[in-house]
Amino acid sequence: MVEMKYSKALQRLEEIINKIESEEIDVDDLSARVKEAVELIRICKKKIEKAEMEVKEVVDKFEEETISDRETEK
Repeated sequence: MVEMKYSKALQRLEEIINKIESEEIDVDDLSARVKEAVELIRICKKKIEKAEMEVKEVVDKFEEETISDRETEK
C-alpha cells in the first residue's frame, strides 16, 4: 500500500467536509465518507506527530552539539 502524503490527505478531507457542509453528499454515502474522513484525520495526526518527533530530535541534537562546542572552546 502506498503511503498517502499529508497534503493529499488534508485535501481529500477538506473535499469531504465541504460536501457534507454544502449537503452535496447523499445520505446513503454519508456513513462511508465520515469513516473515510476519520481515517484521513488519523493519517494526518500520525504524520504531524512523526514530524514533531523528528524536529525535536534535530533540535535536541543541535543543542547538544552547541553545548559541546562551547565546552571545547573553554
